[in-house]
Amino acid sequence: MMRSNQLEQLLVFIFILSPTLLVLVTHAKSTIEACSSTDSCTSLLSYIVPWDSKFSEIAYRFQVNVFDVLAANSINLTIPSPGNQILQEKSMLKIPNSCACVDGIRRSIIAYTVKAADSLDLISQGYGELVSAEQIRTMNGIGPKNPLTSGQSIMIQLPCTCFNNTNNGVSSVYMSYVVQSGESLSSIGREFGPTLMELVSINGLDQPRVDPGDILAIPFSACSSANLNWYNESLIVPNGSIALTANDCVKCFCRPSSLKLHCSPSGIVASCSHLQCKESDLFIGDVSIQQNAIGCNVSTCLYRGHNGRKIFSSLENSTHANCSADGEDYSAGSPEQSPNPIVPRISLSPSPLPSSHPPMGVGAYGPTSTHNPNIPNYSTLLTHAPSHSLLVVLFFFL
Repeated sequence: MMRSNQLEQLLVFIFILSPTLLVLVTHAKSTIEACSSTDSCTSLLSYIVPWDSKFSEIAYRFQVNVFDVLAANSINLTIPSPGNQILQEKSMLKIPNSCACVDGIRRSIIAYTVKAADSLDLISQGYGELVSAEQIRTMNGIGPKNPLTSGQSIMIQLPCTCFNNTNNGVSSVYMSYVVQSGESLSSIGREFGPTLMELVSINGLDQPRVDPGDILAIPFSACSSANLNWYNESLIVPNGSIALTANDCVKCFCRPSSLKLHCSPSGIVASCSHLQCKESDLFIGDVSIQQNAIGCNVSTCLYRGHNGRKIFSSLENSTHANCSADGEDYSAGSPEQSPNPIVPRISLSPSPLPSSHPPMGVGAYGPTSTHNPNIPNYSTLLTHAPSHSLLVVLFFFL
């Protein structure tokens, strides 16, 4: 047995060398999709809020629109002062993300301005560990000769996948998800819908096992406008979510039961025109049902795309033997009331709360994206180092 002073010396020695040694022990896995085109696709990031944060702070962090974050999570778009609403620590959000093809790999790259209190670990934590401290260090060449400094603009690489927005022939949107402690592929499948074998196949796993910190691609069945005869517009919306279009004048909800898009005025833009169908008193999304001798006549004002500020719509008339043709419930409630597997994990505070963590940006509503031309060209699985156990290193030395 070692004496206590010898063990202390060993621990000090391990502590000094640990930044190098520990990275060699194990790495978290991340699903990477190779690509060759210049297009981008709709994708999602699963984000567990690390500390109490305003919606505006989260939107700024990921460089997306506040209303797009609300829509992706089917949160009422007309809540007062949405940017100032507080999400409590450990709440879970879906962050909408444009997944681009960069140097042959699907990924999203955004810029981040370093704050005075920042460290690489804190920045990684602020992004829900979707990017590791080591990845940030490597991508930006952070080191003794190029330290992290306040006001510095650095590149943040976020994981994403497209897989042609399909899964087993069904329109789908993929979400990048960081595996949490205590989770398994089975529990993740039960929470979000895909089977264990789907997760194994999509993520190219050799065996049905994951570890905390691994990043999985999770498919969500989605509604597509591909066959809806829209003017010069294509939209794909994950089930249970909303997407804004037509300069935020129109919101389109994907009904989970039928995977059909239901579009209606968003209610968040005052200066929207052409929302009413011609020769009708119906607005986009409105349905008129009239009983007749054999069933009912249904008139629906449908969204048909937009061109600049002009919004296209058309009136569709049909006759049905009953008033729920094709399983459509015309008297259904507001789309925001529909079930969503993630929304129950969101908790809104009624008023701003002080945070013990420094805010990572404030008040931005507009989306931007920046590409660093110096990013290396990866063609294999990208990994990042998670937290490591000191016991592993002790065993190595003993």
